[in-house]
Amino acid sequence: MHPSTEVSHSHPHPLEHDHKKCVSEALDIAEHLCVVRGVQLTPIRHQVLELIWDSHKAVKAYDLLDRIKPLQHAAKPATIYRALDFLIEQGLIHRVESLNAFVGCSCSGHQHELLLLICKRCNEVEERPAPKVMTALSEEFSQAGFVAYSKAIEAQGICVKCRESQGNQN
Repeated sequence: MHPSTEVSHSHPHPLEHDHKKCVSEALDIAEHLCVVRGVQLTPIRHQVLELIWDSHKAVKAYDLLDRIKPLQHAAKPATIYRALDFLIEQGLIHRVESLNAFVGCSCSGHQHELLLLICKRCNEVEERPAPKVMTALSEEFSQAGFVAYSKAIEAQGICVKCRESQGNQN
């Protein structure tokens, strides 16, 4: 995999989120980690990462292609998939399997297990460390004699922003 460097984003209450700061931090962390790891965050990789961080919603590869075409006229699906593979390999993004889409990693400074909370109303994805859940899962694996290479749990529901905004409409 890649060397570990402890860098992560803070998680304020979702209604107090400063997204410009969030994107800026994510891109700064990505640039720093690539330098430390001796890998290149090429302009196309940087653009794909920036488009993914444009929101906290999972983004499909072909939507990324449509959005990057005005910036990179020669971009093809393979261009996007190579960039996505690099970003996943470096731990800068995650694949959201249930949506066949991608989201920025909020803990890209170190290898970690995933709990992804996917809102069915606004489509935002929140990454949580959930150590108790992951410990319990590891214990289940151990009891079954199963060796897991990675752990990711995706839960679909309604986020706090959508629940609170619905409550304000009544």
